[in-house]
Amino acid sequence: MMSKHDVTEAEASKVIAEYDEDGNLNSKLRLLKGAAAKIISIIAVLMSLFHLYTAFFGVFESILQRSAHLAFALALTFAIYKPSKKAVKNESIPWYDWLFMVLSIACYSYYVMNSQVISSRMSYIEPLTALEIAIGIISGLLLIEATRRVIGNTLVIIIFLCIVYGVWGHLITGSLSHREFTMMWIIDHLFYTVTGIFSTPLGVSATFIFLFILFGKFLEVSGAGQFFIDLSVAGMGKYRGGPAKTAIVASSILGTISGSAVANTVTTGAFTIPLMKKTGYKSHFAAAVEAVSSTGGQIMPPIMGASAFIIASYLGVPYMDVAIAAIIPAVLYYCCLYFQVDMRARRLGLVGLKKEELPKVSSVLKTGFMFFIPLVVIVVMLASGSSPMKAGLYSIGVTILIAALKGATRLSFSKIFKALDLGARAAIETAIACAASGFIIGIIGLTGIGLKFSSLIIDLSGGILIITLVFTMITSIILGMGLPTVAAYIVQVPLTIPALIELGVSPLAAHMFVFYFAALSAITPPVALAAFAAAGLAGSEPMKTGLTAVKLGLAAFIVPYMFVYGETLLLVGDVPDIILSVATSIIGIIGIAWAAEGWLFRHSYWYERAVLFIGALLMVNPGFLSDIIGFAILAAMFLYQKFVPRNTVVNTLSN
Repeated sequence: MMSKHDVTEAEASKVIAEYDEDGNLNSKLRLLKGAAAKIISIIAVLMSLFHLYTAFFGVFESILQRSAHLAFALALTFAIYKPSKKAVKNESIPWYDWLFMVLSIACYSYYVMNSQVISSRMSYIEPLTALEIAIGIISGLLLIEATRRVIGNTLVIIIFLCIVYGVWGHLITGSLSHREFTMMWIIDHLFYTVTGIFSTPLGVSATFIFLFILFGKFLEVSGAGQFFIDLSVAGMGKYRGGPAKTAIVASSILGTISGSAVANTVTTGAFTIPLMKKTGYKSHFAAAVEAVSSTGGQIMPPIMGASAFIIASYLGVPYMDVAIAAIIPAVLYYCCLYFQVDMRARRLGLVGLKKEELPKVSSVLKTGFMFFIPLVVIVVMLASGSSPMKAGLYSIGVTILIAALKGATRLSFSKIFKALDLGARAAIETAIACAASGFIIGIIGLTGIGLKFSSLIIDLSGGILIITLVFTMITSIILGMGLPTVAAYIVQVPLTIPALIELGVSPLAAHMFVFYFAALSAITPPVALAAFAAAGLAGSEPMKTGLTAVKLGLAAFIVPYMFVYGETLLLVGDVPDIILSVATSIIGIIGIAWAAEGWLFRHSYWYERAVLFIGALLMVNPGFLSDIIGFAILAAMFLYQKFVPRNTVVNTLSN
């Protein structure tokens, strides 16, 4: 790939120097060697085998399954993640982290061995023993430290505030006050029920999500990732701004499998960003395109970065209902990005890659067409009613079988071992985030602050839906800053979604609204992890990259409002209404791209962009009259730009 497209080893090596292959900053990680590295690989493989076993033979009782999953994740965390970025770069595990590993395994093994007793006891009535209280406290401290290392300080601060509120919130006067809870009651609720750290998010991580992350690693090890990148280059590289369009296609495919927008950014960005810069895009724009493309993978069916499984669990609906509902919003997201990239390429006079630089589509398909089969298997199995765990398990098996068809892709024992190892490592972030979110979920449920917060939002908005949606959007983005999409979404579920539902928003639309903005926190400054990761690869200014990413992802900030007011965009309703809504929305999204980029046939003045934007919004907004007015405005602007030339400086405009 790199030799074909003239991407030098130096250009691509940043991903090796700054990030590991799962998208984590290497400054957080230990580069283990020797006996320590082998021990950690064995633990990781055992974790993967545990989940494969339960997928094949059936999951264990809730607390057993979830505590075992978390025990593995914590052991790997303390072995792999350093206590700080400034910690000594040693190739072994220091004694205190060995101690943390042993304590993690010991404490959570207690839950494993006593899961039946814990599940059958009368919570809050039967007092905890001194041993159970000690195990609860140590388990919590270990999880908080692991969260600090893996996720960062943001989530730890939120957890700390929640615990403080749970312990001393009864001292507050006013509506936010709650009844007094003893420390034993709080520990009981958080660690000895399925309403705290062992709640639904960790359960989904311990079952569905792990299998799909592992599936993604099997695809990666077999060479599917490179195939999808090559196919994207072959299909889109010849068009103007081809490398940027390649990034869009490749990232949308790989991002739906990856559970992390940052991981997707650094995986595909190592190749696409240098290509975009070579074609003529400026560094910050190339980085922003990759960040937005990779973040969109979290909302792209069929897998949606595994978050769809948590949404389905909260809604109590089949997974495919969520995946189907996400199709049109995801299409509109990428449609807006594609046309902005195209308008930028037209404005700069860019051309595609030369023919000799491109692989042939037929040749690429010939070497890797079989990698589509596992994805088809997933969709077919889920559509036919199979459980997500079975779909993930069978897809892994199919991947191994199809990879065996060719010597270059065949998975040897060492490659299978590597996939099992990488799968467990890649699942750490999600497992820790889901478990840590249990602190927040538990305290919110115990104190009832969720309903009070929802009432506060409604009171502040005066019960006006659009204002409530804006408050919810801002809250989602703020609380999502620095968090993975899964954690950002889970934190919001008990806080803001009840307010939306109370104002008449359907549960599906409410969850999707919050989920979209949780995902967008990855490209929204001041803390935009995906944008900052891409900036590191491109050598651009992080904040400038983040602001450009917001503009490129503009559709994603608008579409959620549209599907709240008109669920036809979620494919809910009569077929004619859905077809009309989708068609007009696509036209409207193209108009938004024109307005955002400020270019159609020539440079658009600010007032032309404003008119374009208004017309586009009317098209996206469901409603026959608004569609007619919006279409008339866009058509008029199209003809005006085409036949009324203006003297303007084109190439000196800021890029």
